[in-house]
Amino acid sequence: MAGKILIVAMLVAIIYNLGAGLYYMMVDDGSTGRTVNALTRRIGLSVGLILCVMFGIWMGWIQPHGVG
Repeated sequence: MAGKILIVAMLVAIIYNLGAGLYYMMVDDGSTGRTVNALTRRIGLSVGLILCVMFGIWMGWIQPHGVG
């Protein structure tokens, strides 16, 4: 159960950083690096989430299943 909560929390953080990147892109005049920082954090979180899911499958904590 804790693994599922971690996955959902990381997904929420990814969506938040994606929205922050969009907001900073619209508001800033290009002089700050806030857009790049938000999108870099999003990429890092996405890679971390993929690695966590792969590790969970490898350890047997997550059971992949087919669709349908």
